[in-house]
Amino acid sequence: MKARKFDSDFESGKNITDSLDLSKIKRPNQIQKRVNVDFPTWMIDSLDKEASRLGVTRQSIIKVWLAERLENSGR
Repeated sequence: MKARKFDSDFESGKNITDSLDLSKIKRPNQIQKRVNVDFPTWMIDSLDKEASRLGVTRQSIIKVWLAERLENSGR
């Protein structure tokens, strides 16, 4: 498909996903890297309690809280 046709289809609201190769798509800054962190037992207990209350995993609550803190700090 030529770029002009692609742009035209996109601008007119047509579904262009069939024209895209999504097999290698990646979101920027989303590469994961494993880290190990030691927490005191009381902290783990509090994290588990809050995660259970929200219906999410401990890892999820840690990621969300860290992301919020980093966003609020202005990075």
